[in-house]
Order: sequence, then C-alpha cells, then structure tokens
Amino acid sequence: MSAPVGSDVSGALRSIGDGGRLRAENGGGPVDADSGTHTRSGRRFWLWWGCGVIAVSALTALAQAAWGGLTLSVTTAVPVAVAMAGGGALTAVALVVVARRRHRAEQQRLRAQAQAQARTRHRQFLRRLDHELKNPLTAVRAAVADASRTATPVVAADLEVVDAQSRRMSRLLTDLRKLAELETAPLAVEDVDLAETVQDAVSAVIEEAAGRGAAVRVRLDLPAVPWPLPHVRGDGDLLYSAVYNVLTNAAKYTPDGGAVEVRGREEAGAVTIEVADTGIGVPEAELDGVFRELERASNARALPGSGLGLALVRTIVGRHGGQVRMASREGVGTRVWLTLPVAGPPAAAPPGPPRASR
Repeated sequence: MSAPVGSDVSGALRSIGDGGRLRAENGGGPVDADSGTHTRSGRRFWLWWGCGVIAVSALTALAQAAWGGLTLSVTTAVPVAVAMAGGGALTAVALVVVARRRHRAEQQRLRAQAQAQARTRHRQFLRRLDHELKNPLTAVRAAVADASRTATPVVAADLEVVDAQSRRMSRLLTDLRKLAELETAPLAVEDVDLAETVQDAVSAVIEEAAGRGAAVRVRLDLPAVPWPLPHVRGDGDLLYSAVYNVLTNAAKYTPDGGAVEVRGREEAGAVTIEVADTGIGVPEAELDGVFRELERASNARALPGSGLGLALVRTIVGRHGGQVRMASREGVGTRVWLTLPVAGPPAAAPPGPPRASR
C-alpha cells in the first residue's frame, strides 16, 4: 500500500503546468498563438488581393466593351510626366509600407490576444482543479484519521503515508492556486530597499539550514561604495518571495560543506541580484524547463520539493518588468540572475518567459 501512495504526486499534475502551451478543458489541442494568427492574417491578405484583381479585370472588360474602339492621346511636358511617374511610384511604395505595418500590427494584436486567452484558461483550470480536489482530499484525511484509531501498527504506518501525501497534495493545490492568482493580482508598488530584502532572505535561509542541521556557507557581497544598490519600485513582499525562493533552492541543493554566494550590481537603470552555488546543478538539456510549473530537474526529484518555486520567481519578476536567467553545470553548480528595473513594473506587465543561459 505504501509504495504507490508514496510516489511523487506532482508527476500526476505535471501536464497542467506546461507554461506557454496549454490544452483547453473541452478537449482542444494545444494553444499556439503564432500559427493561428499567421494563417488568418495570410488568408485575409490574399482575399483582398484577389478582390482587387477581380475588380481591375472587371473594369478592364467594361472599358473594352464600352470604348474598345477609341484611342486616347495625352500630351504633357517631360518634367510633368517624370513628376507624375515619380509621385505614383512613391505613393505605391507608401501604400505597401503602410499595408505591411498594419499587417504586422494586426498579427501582434492577435498574438497577444491569443496568449491572454490561454493564460485566462490556464488560471480558470487551476482554480477549478483546486475546487474539485479540495473536498475529496479533506474526506480522505478524515477517513484516515478515523481508521488510524483502531488500526494495527502495520496498517497505521500505511495510513500515515496516505495522510502525509494527502497533506502534500493539498499544499500543492494551494500553491498552484496562488500562482494563478499572482498573474493578475494588483501589485502593492512601493520603494523597496532590495539590499535589505536580500539580507533578510539570506538570514532566513541560514536559520532554516541550521535548523535542519545543514552546513551551508552563505557569502553576501552587496556594493557599499561609492554608493549602495538603489531602491527599486515594486511589491516588497513579492520581491522578497522571489529572492527567498532562489536562495532556498541554492541552499537545498547544495551538499554539506558547499557554498552559496549572493551578489548585487546596478547597471543601465536596473538592479541585478545573482545567486550562485556549488550544488548538484541542472542538466543542460533541462535548463529551459525548470521555470515551468511542476517541472523539476531529473537529478533533483529524489529531494523534497513541488516544482513551483522557480515558476513563482518567473511570474513575480516578469510582472515587475524584469528578467530571470540561469546558467548551470551538472555536478558543479548553478547561477541565477534576477534583473529588476529601478523604475518599477510597466503598466499591465504580463509574466515574461525566462531565458536559460548555457
């Protein structure tokens, strides 16, 4: 009984966390904004082109029928003819440029609309998943509690596994719902002392590691001269969560005796926080996937974790108009950069995709 129940529950839900490509609830295929937008725009262009050809052909046929025997002679000065020809050519070029720009703008609008619809469906699915599974999980935990009172020691041990996995799945559903809500929840924008935020997160991670009996050295290197890191505009609680999650990952996947370094720098109107560790690293082929919901590196699945931490970081940083990057070598260590604009998040900034550096 304990073996199947004790398996990794996040694997059963991983199909819902594919980030940019989502499968609709009613049996639809994956949402790909680019392909549908390009096809519709191309069909519209060729439809108008065909209508224009038909119209010109019809007018030519009408002229042939009405005035086919007439000859029209026009006399004009050479400079006027050159000016008219040049003006016609310039007008044609201008019309082509305007048409192409409108075509590109329409493509971008439709692409953004399709992506927004995909994110909305994704959020609705996560909320529905949380609602549909919350009551059954509560019933399972209640039944386990009742059965444990009269169970034999062997059965009680199996029931404890069932209860532990039920609690874990409940936490996972809660985190998924929070992640979905985070994509649209309003930001409490304020001046944030990012250096202080980093120091608080480092202190919390060191205390937690000491409580587990782990021996991880954390070295903090933030600039003090000629001036410290500037404050950034953003949601202080969310930015703390982003830094804390990256630091927690670094400490958790770094073996005893390893080191974690946290660095900060200001450059081109942005502040970058770098977290580097001597941990287990991420296989190169899996770098692009670790920021997706419920995705974990293959060499980390034996350790506790839900696969939502980096997805949360990506969403928070993206909503602030920033960028997340990662570089890693398996068995050597990992470096993660969080770059945030000093000016704060742009209006209605959607979560941007992370970039993995190799």
